[in-house]
Formats: sequence, structure tokens, C-alpha cells
Amino acid sequence: MASNTLVSRRRTGGRRGGPRESDLGRQRTLISPAQLGRPRGKVLYWIIFAVVIAAFTIAFLGPLYWMVTGGLKTTQEVVQSPPTAFPTSVHTENYSQAWNVMDLSRLLFNTLYYAFGALAFQLIFDVAAAYSLSKLRPVFGKVILGMMLATLMIPATVLVVPQYLTVLDVPIFERNLLNSPWAIWLPSVTNAFNIFLLKRFFDSIPRELLDAAAIDGASPLRTLRSVVLPISRPILGVVSIFAVVGVWKDFLWPMLTLPDPSKQTLNVGIYSLASGVPENVLIAALTIASVPTLLIFLLFQRNIMSGLTAGGLKG
Repeated sequence: MASNTLVSRRRTGGRRGGPRESDLGRQRTLISPAQLGRPRGKVLYWIIFAVVIAAFTIAFLGPLYWMVTGGLKTTQEVVQSPPTAFPTSVHTENYSQAWNVMDLSRLLFNTLYYAFGALAFQLIFDVAAAYSLSKLRPVFGKVILGMMLATLMIPATVLVVPQYLTVLDVPIFERNLLNSPWAIWLPSVTNAFNIFLLKRFFDSIPRELLDAAAIDGASPLRTLRSVVLPISRPILGVVSIFAVVGVWKDFLWPMLTLPDPSKQTLNVGIYSLASGVPENVLIAALTIASVPTLLIFLLFQRNIMSGLTAGGLKG
């Protein structure tokens, strides 16, 4: 027995933990370190790397570039074939014309109103649901969570008709919610993905913190407000961004539930006023509508990644 142990320790480098560091470093890759060290392999590697990066850049940034430059062209230049890569003459007045003709200020205010209203309701109800499932552990909590996650497997278009019939005549209350903010706010509250993100974050919070708050006499609601929420800012920021962007980019549901032109969102309003508007002005309006969400991503991309991967405590 002793001899077998000695032999195994010699094979593992004299340690009881497992294989040596040199063995752990020998991992299989597409290009081995020996091939990458050769001049030909290094040149081939960088060529493939540059081609892949260029292809993905064109695929993702190409439509954005066409949209921004299309708003700077004349109508004839926008519709000509083949299209021009650069505007022959820059017409910045297309953006001011789009802002005035399509009344983008009113549509922008409506969209902000719906987006931040949906954000407030999601933060209240989704946080309460995730905290209950994570820390209060109600009866059949796992079953309820499983049913919530099962709704993520259902395509959103399948739920359009039942949701529309619900807001058309709300059960029990018998109210018609069309052309009201509640038609946007109430369906957005039931977001199983945000509840799952919040619950996963709350699960990582040590139970000792909650027990210490309970010993000090804090109720579950006080513990949520004073202990859990202050250390949950990263994930709350992620949920907030998802809530705002989700309402901002939605098109089908606001088009069905907000037929009144004075109450439409930015996307629906631009679609409704598209007829009779020159193509270059329409593209300029679409560019303006895309700017806020792009700025949100560029400003908070680090917060999104840190919020999705952060734990309750760092130690």
C-alpha cells in the first residue's frame, strides 16, 4: 500500500492535489503553441484573426453605418442602385426635419414615460417575487419558479392574443385598458427572466447576514430594504437596463394597444407617419430613435457584465 502511494505521488509531482502544473498547461487548442511559434503559423493565425474580426464588424456595424449615413443623403441618393458608400453631399438638415415633421419630441416623451413606469413596477414586483423565492422559501416555491421559467420557452407571439383579450376586458375589474399606460406596464411586470436573475443573485447572499438582521429585530421587509437591496445594486442596474430597453424596442404590442396617435411610442409613431415622408428623412428619424438604446449599451456595458456575473459579496 505504501509503495503504491509513493509511486502515485511521484507521478503527480510529489503532491497530493493531482497532476503537475506542466500537465495542466498542456491543453488542446486549435493551434498548438509550437505551430504558433513558427513564422508561418503566426502569420496564418493573424490573417484568420483579422478576417474574422472584420467580418463580424461589418455584420454588426454595417447596418448602423448605412442608417446613419442614409440620413445624411438626398432622397435620390438613398434610393439609387447600387448604393453609395459615402454621401456625395452631407445634409444634416434631414435630422432636424425628421424631428419637427414626425413630432419626435412627443413620441420620445411617451416612450420614456412608458419605459420608466414599467421599470418602477418591475423593480417592485420582480424584486419581491425573487426575494420570496430565494430567502423566504414559500411552500411549492420550486414549483412556482419552474412554472415561471417554463414561460420562457413559449414564443412571445403566442401570448399576444391572450394578453390583448385580457387588456381589452380585464377579468373581475371589467375595464378596458387600451390607450392607457397600464396596457404597457402590466404585461411587462411578469418577466420571468428578470426574476430568475434576481433570485440567482439573492441566493449568493450569505444566510448569516439575514440571520444577523433577524437577531437585531429586523422584519423580512426591513431586511430586504436595509441589507439585501444595498448590496444588490449591480443586478438591479442590469434589470433596470433590460426593462427600459425592452419597452423601448417593442413594436407589436404598443401598436395593438395604443391606437391613439397622441399616445403612441417612438417606434409605432414613426411607422404610422412613414407614409408620405421622404426616405432620407425617415432614415434620419430611425437613427434618432436608435441613439438612446445605443448610448445605454455603450455607457453601461461594464455594469451589465458585472451585474450578470457578480455575487452577493466579494471576499
